[in-house]
Amino acid sequence: VQLVESGGGSVQAGGSLTLSCTASGLDFGASAMGWFRQIPGKEREGVSSIDRDGGPIYFAESVKGRFTIFRENAKTTVFHQMNNLTPEDRAMYSCAAVASGRWWQPLFARTYDYWGQGTQVTVSP
Repeated sequence: VQLVESGGGSVQAGGSLTLSCTASGLDFGASAMGWFRQIPGKEREGVSSIDRDGGPIYFAESVKGRFTIFRENAKTTVFHQMNNLTPEDRAMYSCAAVASGRWWQPLFARTYDYWGQGTQVTVSP
């Protein structure tokens, strides 16, 4: 299984970015997907998650109303749209997948089976 993220970069506060994660070797349509972020010295934080068929979706309180997640199963890709970014959103963002049929908790990293390498997001004041 391979998950490849793209779309990270540097923006000013208030800007937007859309991350994408394309999966291969995975029964994508049967896998819940999630986005997590981490900065050095802090624990990984669950940001958003989406169930196999596109719903329900879940968000961390800190990003509700600003971030969204959606998937295109035909393209084995999950997207993470981030609006109104703040410096506190700066982190390495990684996507993760749950193996088909496994139990999961949407924003709990330990319940995910596969991880991408991550893409860096930097937000300047």
